Amino acid sequence: MSHKKLNELESTAICGNDISSSVLYVSALAISYAGQYAWITLGIVAAVLFFFRKIYGEVVGALPLNGGAYNALLNTTTKQMASLAAALTLLSYMATAVISGSEAMHYLSGIVEVLHHEVIHGFWLKWVDVATLALLTVFALLAIGGISESAKVAIGIFIFHLFSLVLLTGAIGYYLITHGFSQLTANWHHVFEGGSVKHAIFLGFAASMLGISGFESSANFVEEQQHGVFPKTLRNMWIVVSIFNPLMAFLAISVLPIPDIVSKYQATLLSTMGEMSAGKWLAVLVSIDAVLVLSGAVLTSFVGVTGLLERMTLDRIMPQFFLKKNKRGASYRIILTFLVLSISVLWITKGQVTLLAGVYTISFLSVMGLFVVGNILLKIRRKKLPRPEKAPYYGLAFALTGVIVALYGNIVMEPKPGMPSNTSVFMRYFIPAMLFVGVMLNRTVLLNALLSFVQYIFKPIQRGMGRLNRQIIETVDKINDQEFVFFTKGDNVATLNKVMIYIKENEHTNHIKIVHVHPPGERSPEILKSDLKVLDRAYPKINIEFLEIEGTFGPDFINKFSKKYNIPVNFMFIGSPGDRFPYRLEELGGVRLIM
Repeated sequence: MSHKKLNELESTAICGNDISSSVLYVSALAISYAGQYAWITLGIVAAVLFFFRKIYGEVVGALPLNGGAYNALLNTTTKQMASLAAALTLLSYMATAVISGSEAMHYLSGIVEVLHHEVIHGFWLKWVDVATLALLTVFALLAIGGISESAKVAIGIFIFHLFSLVLLTGAIGYYLITHGFSQLTANWHHVFEGGSVKHAIFLGFAASMLGISGFESSANFVEEQQHGVFPKTLRNMWIVVSIFNPLMAFLAISVLPIPDIVSKYQATLLSTMGEMSAGKWLAVLVSIDAVLVLSGAVLTSFVGVTGLLERMTLDRIMPQFFLKKNKRGASYRIILTFLVLSISVLWITKGQVTLLAGVYTISFLSVMGLFVVGNILLKIRRKKLPRPEKAPYYGLAFALTGVIVALYGNIVMEPKPGMPSNTSVFMRYFIPAMLFVGVMLNRTVLLNALLSFVQYIFKPIQRGMGRLNRQIIETVDKINDQEFVFFTKGDNVATLNKVMIYIKENEHTNHIKIVHVHPPGERSPEILKSDLKVLDRAYPKINIEFLEIEGTFGPDFINKFSKKYNIPVNFMFIGSPGDRFPYRLEELGGVRLIM
C-alpha cells in the first residue's frame, strides 16, 4: 500500500528529536571531563559532524535505500560485514529507546513527585519504571499507526524543544548582562584534579561525541522521505547540535561552579540553569521539554529500527514473518518485537538503565565508523555509480580519526564507582546479537548439520523421525528454491564468475537467472551464451538459467519481470551503473549492486 512520503520538516523532526535531545546530558557530561574547555570539545565534535554530512550525503545519495550503514556495506562488501553494522545499529536503537524513555520519566518524576513512591513492596519495580514501560508502549502503538501520524507528533515535540532552548538561552543571556561574568572568570581558572589539560580535552571529546547520536537515524528511513529531503535533514541536524550543544556548555560554566555541575547537576543541568536565570517556571518548562524531546527520541528509535529491520528481512537475514504490514503500511510485527526487546532490557537491568551506557556508546560510535568504511569502499568498488555529492578524502580521514579517538576514549574511560566498564556491558549484549545474526546467515548449514545429527542419533528409530527429517529437508529446499536474478549488459566470463561467487557466499539459493535485455531487432552476444555454459559446468549445484529478453531496461521492465516470474525486486542484482544511466538507483525499487 502506497503512503505519503515525509517532507523536510517531518523528516527533520523525527531524527532531530533524537540528536537534539543530547543537549540535556552532553553539556554536563563534557564539563565533568573537560571542565571549562567543554564547549571547545563540543565545537570539535561539530566539526567532525560537518564531514559526516558529506559522508552520509554521498553514500545515501548513491544508495538511497533504508538501512544506513548496513545498506552501505551490503552494496560494497559481504553480507556478513553488513550484518555486523546491522547488529550494532540495532543495539544502538535498543539502548536509545530504553535510556531515553527512562530519562524522560525521571524528568517527569521531578515534576510529579508521586512517581517516586514504590507501589510493590519487596520488588524492584517503581512507578518510574511502570511509566517507562507505558511510554515505550504508547510510542510503539503510535509507530504502528503509520509514519505520517508519528511525524505529526514529532514536529510538535521538535518545535517546542527549539522554542525552549531559545527561551533558555535568552534568559541566561539577560542574567549574565545583569549579573556579570564573574562565575565564568572563576571557572576559567579552575584547576583539574589529576591529569593534564590535553588529557581532559581528550576525554571530554570522547564523551562529547555522544552529542551526535541520532545523526545516523535519517539514513535508516530514507525511503520514507521525499526526493531531495535527506541531505536537508543532515544539514538541519548539524545546525542544531553545532549551535546549542557548545552554547549550553559555555552558558553553564558562565553561571554555575564547575564542581557543582559535576557533583550536583549532572541530570538536571539545564533546568537548574533555567531556575537560576528566570525562576521556577522556566525550570519546570525545561523539564517538560526534556520529557517531550526524550520521548521523541524513543519514537525515532521505533521509526529507525523499522526501516533497518525491513531491509534486513527483505535480504533474508531476518525471518520473512516480519514483512507483514497493516493497512497503514506499518510493519507492526517488527515494531512489537522491538517493543518486547526494549521491555526485556528494562526488566533485565531492573530499571538501572545507566548500565546500558556502554552499549549505547560503543555501538553508536562503531556504526559511525563503519559508515566511513562504507564510503571508502563505495569510492573504490563503485566508482561509476552516480552520486549527488562526494566526500573528500581528508574529510573521511578526519571523521574516521574522530570516531577512533572517541571509541578509544570511551573504552579506557574509568567507570563510575560500582559500575562495570563500557566494554564489558557492551559485550554482554553484542555477543548474543551477533550469535542470532550468525544463525540466520548460516541457517541452511545449521539445518543440514541438525539433519545429519538427527539421522545419526536416531538411526535405530529412523522411521519415527522420518517426518522431522522431511520437514527439515523441505525447509532447506524452500530456502534454496528462492530464485535470484542478475541483469547483465553482456559481461565477460570473469565478471559473471564474480557474480556467482558473491551469490554462493552470501545468499541461500540453487537457482539464478542471468537476464540480458536488448533493444528490438538485436540479439545477445554469442560469447555470453558460451560463457554461461562454462559457469554452468563450474557450479553444478546451482541451476543457471539464461533469459534473452527484448525490451528496454528500467523501472517498468523490472516491475513487470518481478510480477511475471514472482521474484521480489530485492533479489535482483545489477552491476554499478555509470554516469549515463538514465535512472536513479531508488527508482529501480530496491535492486542491489553486486559489482
